[in-house]
Amino acid sequence: MNSKRFNECLRVIRWTPINIASALQCDLSWIEALEAGNEDVPEGLATWLEHLARVHEAAPPPKTFAGQRARL
Repeated sequence: MNSKRFNECLRVIRWTPINIASALQCDLSWIEALEAGNEDVPEGLATWLEHLARVHEAAPPPKTFAGQRARL
């Protein structure tokens, strides 16, 4: 997985670098290096992210809740 695809997967999953660093319990600087292409994305991480991205693409959020507000 190259850095472009890494970033695309994060976008599809709607995760920020901080979100994935928290999920993986790793240092944010490593995630930033993966984003920039300064580190190789490990195969196991690439496989997991591709799977999550496919799931999110197949089951997008329902549009029926767009614009919902709390009744105060």
